This record gives sequence, C-alpha cells and structure tokens, in this order.
Amino acid sequence: MPTFHYPQALTVAGSDSGGGAGIQADLKTFQMRHVYGTSILTAVTAQNTLGIMDCHILPTTIIENQLQAIAQDFHIQAFKVGMLGNEDIIHCLAENLAYCHFGPMVLDPVMLAKDGSALLSQSALDCLIKRLIPQATIITPNLPEAEALTGIAIKDQQSVQHAAEALQKMGAQNVVIKGGHWQHSQSEYCIDYVFMPTTRFTLQHKRYDTPHTHGTGCTFSACLAAELAKGKDITQALIIAKRFISAAIEAPLNIGKGQGPVNHWAYQNEEH
Repeated sequence: MPTFHYPQALTVAGSDSGGGAGIQADLKTFQMRHVYGTSILTAVTAQNTLGIMDCHILPTTIIENQLQAIAQDFHIQAFKVGMLGNEDIIHCLAENLAYCHFGPMVLDPVMLAKDGSALLSQSALDCLIKRLIPQATIITPNLPEAEALTGIAIKDQQSVQHAAEALQKMGAQNVVIKGGHWQHSQSEYCIDYVFMPTTRFTLQHKRYDTPHTHGTGCTFSACLAAELAKGKDITQALIIAKRFISAAIEAPLNIGKGQGPVNHWAYQNEEH
C-alpha cells in the first residue's frame, strides 16, 4: 500500500505566549489545513490579549541552526515569514535562503504593533526591502505596513494601486494589500487588493464587528502558505485564505480580557 506524504510547510516567526498570533497561530492554521507544520523561532514574547510585556530577540546562530536543521530533513513545499525582529536576522535568513530551498515564500512584513509602534528599525526595514522582498513570491502587508514600505499615503484605490506597483518594483512577484484598516476599520466590507503580474482583483467579505482580531495577519499568511504547499495556484490559495480568516473572525472565542484571538477551528470546509 503506497504511503501518503502530507504537504509540509514552514513558518519563520516569533512566539506569542498568548497563542493568538505568531508561530502558534501559524501552526494551528497549518494543522487545520491538513499540512504538516515546521517552525523557526526568531523571538520570544511575553504577551497576552492586553499587549506585549517583554520581547527577547534570538541570536542569529540559533536561527541559522534551525534553518539548516529544517533543510536537512524536511521537504518544505512553501513557507511564510513573519516577525524577524532586527536587521541581523533579516540578513541571516536572506543568506541562508540561497542554500535552503523551501518553495514559494509568503512574506508577511510584521513591522508595526497593534498600537502603531515600530517593531523594526529603519535600517532593518531597508534591509527587508533590499534582501527579502525581491525573494517573495507574494507579500501581504496591511495598509499601515504598505505605507511604511513604500512611503505612499494610501487614501483611495488609486493610491493602493501605486503602493502595490511600488512593491512589485521592489521585486515582489505578487502583492496583497489587506484592507482591514480601511476607513479606520469602519468600512462595510473588508477588501483585500490583489496585484499579480498579469491581473488584479479584489477579495472582499462583509466586516464583522468584533474586537477579537488578534492574529489575523499571521493566520491569513499561514493559510496562504499552507495552500501553496498543497500545490494550489496563488489565486486558489488566496480565495481559501480569505474564507479561512473571515470565518475565524466571525466566530470569536471570546478569550482573554483584551483583544482576543481569532478562531482557528471556525473554517471547516472539507476541501483539503
């Protein structure tokens, strides 16, 4: 009887002790999408639904060793990159990707905390633009992140297009600018703007009024990586990822005293 080989995916990100974002959210998403998940830890945070209390960025030696360990023993078919923490880690990852072949890269450029404070220095942001964006199969910034990367104030659909084109000129093959922050998170629909080399379209879903949206970006990008690992094309993967995160937001777990996590159990579509 032939052995079935499960698709394998990788997340490179930080740890969220509250379990709602980061590595924890990514691995939950991989599992729900029937993909075997591996991980490379870049940072350890002490956080809960009320906020981040402490953060320890890991040294590049252990990050490089994690990369080599995964590359030597697993057949990674797609991977996502989230929180990197500093310029040294960005350099480390970019250099190792020349030797570690992990398939399509989903780059979720984590650079701003929920309160708007910077999680990357300007030099680290410049390094991300120079070293990682050109390697990205698809980049998934939200509106504030797209503005920080491009320097373009996004106020309407024309400026969304200008920002996406700027990201493509930086080297990203495909761009998704997520519109959850549109109109100060008060728009009727959450609209994501997709720009591919030969086509562009939107993904939209009616906004659900809830404060429990911790981990939305991590979960969306992880689902996207999981679907790419299964061999879906980018359009198919995006559609599933949008459905997955929309369901996760609409069925909140109501956990914690602050901005709670999304529900990774919510999307029960049988298509694997």
